[in-house]
Formats: sequence, structure tokens, C-alpha cells
Amino acid sequence: MAEIDPAAVAHVAELADAARVAARRVALLSRAEKDSALRALADALDAATAGVVAANAVDLERGRDGGMAQGLLDRLALDEQRLAGVAQALRDIAALSDPVGEVVRGSTLANGLQIRQVRVPMGVVGMIYEARPNVTVDAAGLGLKSGNAVILRGGSAAASTNRALVDVMRTALEGQGLPADAVSLLEGGHDAVRALMTARGKVDLLIPRGGASLIQTVVTESTVPVIETGVGNCHVYVDARADLAKAVPIAVNSKTHRPSVCNAAESLLVHEAVAADLLPKLLAELRSAGVRLHTDERAGAAAETAGVAHEPATEEDWGTEYLALEMSVRVVDDLDEALDHIRRYGSGHTEAIVTEDRAAARRFTSEVDAAAVMVNASTRFTDGGEFGFGAEIGISTQKLHARGPMALPELTTTKWVVEGDGQVRA
Repeated sequence: MAEIDPAAVAHVAELADAARVAARRVALLSRAEKDSALRALADALDAATAGVVAANAVDLERGRDGGMAQGLLDRLALDEQRLAGVAQALRDIAALSDPVGEVVRGSTLANGLQIRQVRVPMGVVGMIYEARPNVTVDAAGLGLKSGNAVILRGGSAAASTNRALVDVMRTALEGQGLPADAVSLLEGGHDAVRALMTARGKVDLLIPRGGASLIQTVVTESTVPVIETGVGNCHVYVDARADLAKAVPIAVNSKTHRPSVCNAAESLLVHEAVAADLLPKLLAELRSAGVRLHTDERAGAAAETAGVAHEPATEEDWGTEYLALEMSVRVVDDLDEALDHIRRYGSGHTEAIVTEDRAAARRFTSEVDAAAVMVNASTRFTDGGEFGFGAEIGISTQKLHARGPMALPELTTTKWVVEGDGQVRA
């Protein structure tokens, strides 16, 4: 690995040291103090709507001029309505229970020692993410509520927006008498990112959020502990005993509700027993919604019958996270073939089955290895807000510490508190 620019290392060290000082202060705040600060941040964002939207327009224009894909432009965009939703997420976080101080487990030993495992803040949390400015606010809010300081490294495509958002939040924190360095923005080039990834001992946790390339880079190059958030090659499987009246809206919603996000479905698997009845209508609805269809031979035949435009699926299509209005479609012989397909091509994010067969549903939920498994529901529900978390820091596809939508508890660690009355070990 090439040497990192010493100036970048020094800059990250300065940010991290300031964040650690702020983290010690934030960790001691009461729930009432943290909730008041979160509501102040939300109000400040509302008041700064015009300026933030104007900054976002600069990023959008630069993105269009640079040929940014429509799906990425959608992720980048912040209008008044979306910014209001981002601010509301902070108020929702304020309404959630505070995880800090929660006793995970505890007991009194035979020797009289009282032990308990208690949730405590991580300390300094780094976020590396792409053109998703809502993540800037979600990460700051969740970090504050869980007693942490956050260092944010958003993608260059959202540079103007992120700078505006962080400026608003830092000013609002100071207005509450809290350290502005509880939220900081890391700018600079690739060396700045590498310096953050190798700031072990100064940064306690890194969370990457973005495409496969970004996540893989952080996981393989970081010396700071990482929670891996994964790509979402999600499937909807329509079983032999599916209620087809449910299957159509579930599949369409999973794909088209917001195609640029990680919980959008990328592949549709249909049992051969219902393919003839389901696919002509379903493929027509998907196509009318603008979805480009990549089909296997049997799904292609159904598309031909319905007069729906399609193209043959390639091996690459089955493993692709399109993040756009595209979907691969395959007819399978049975549940076993659907499970084999998901095992081979799935990314461990979200998988859905549509069925009225309870035994099939049990097999699917038991055998699919994913962070979330849906039965008769859209994949779009794998989301911290939809799960009642208020907001999320990301969706983890790993199996250690955190899996699935991550919110407040996942931003804490634990410590053991042991209270005695003079006991010594024999």
C-alpha cells in the first residue's frame, strides 16, 4: 500500500482528537439533554431549507454535467419535502428510548458480587458513504442519541450539500451549549479517506455505506474495526401456492417504489406452477412502470405471450444490483431451485417469499441466509424507519455485532460493572 500523505494523517488525527474530547462530553449527557439537542438540530435544518436545497442544486448540476446515472442522482437529490423528512427523522430519534445505560444482563453471584452488563457509547464513529446526504443527518442524529461523536466522510458528489448540512448542525449544537466537534466533516481526497481508515486508536468504529467497491475497499484496507454494510441483490420469490393478487403489488412495489436503494428487489423468481397465470400480468405492470426486463427462456416466453418487451438474461444479470428500473426474471421448478438460486446470487440483504403455504414459508425463512426475510411483504420494508427505529445508520449484512438495519443499540458497546463489598479472589 502506498504511503499516505502525512498532511492527511495529521488532519484526520486533529479531527479525531477533537471528536474524542467531544465524545466524552456527549457520553455524559442525560436523555433529556440529548433529545433537546436533536429537536434543535431538526428546527435548524427546517430553518435552513433554502440554503441546503440551493447547495444541493449545485451538486445535482455537477452530477448531471458529469454524466451521473439517474439512480445516483435520485439518491443525491434533496428537495424541500425530502429535507423535511430528514429533519423529522431527528425528532423521531429524540422520541426513541435511550440505549445508553440499559442493563443487558446481570446477576448476583454466590460470593455476593453484583455484576451487570451495561450499554455504553462506542466513542468516535466514522462514516464513509457515497452520494446520500440524508445519511449525513441520520448518522449525526443517531450518533448524538447514542452518546457518540461522529466523523462524516460523504462522497465528493454531495460535497456542497454535506458541507451545508454539517455547518447547520454544528452551529445548532453550539447554540445548545454542546461541542460542535460531536459532528465533523472530513473533506479532502483519497488520502484523507485512507487516513481515516487507518486511524486505529483514535477512531473506534467505521461504517461504510455505499456500493460494493466502496464497501470492499473499507473492509480490506481499514485497520479500524468495521461494520460491513452490504449491497442489496434482493429477490422476490412467488411460490406455487401464492395468492397472485398479493404477488403482483408486492413484486411491483419491491422493484419500483424506489429502485435506487439497497432494499429494492433486483430479481424475480416465479414457480412454474403459477408462471402462466402470473407472469403476463406482472411483467406488463413492471414494463408499464418503466422496468427493463432481463428474462430466462421460460419467463421470456411469457413476456412474448403478453407482448412485453424483454431481453435475454445473462449470467451477470443474476448477480447484478441494478439500482435502477431493471430486473432479472426467472421461472423455477420448485422451492428448492429458488433457494439454490438465492444461495448462489443473493447478497445476504433481504429476500421475500409470496406464499399461502406455511410449510414453504417456514422453509424459506429457515434456509435463506439473509439479514431480513419477508413473507408476503415487500422487500422495501427492510429499513430502520419502517422497523420503528426512527432512522438507521445502515443495513449490515455481516454476522458479528450487528445484522440488518442498524440504529441506536448497534452504535453502543457494553461494559461490565461489578460491585462488591470487600470480596477478594481465593
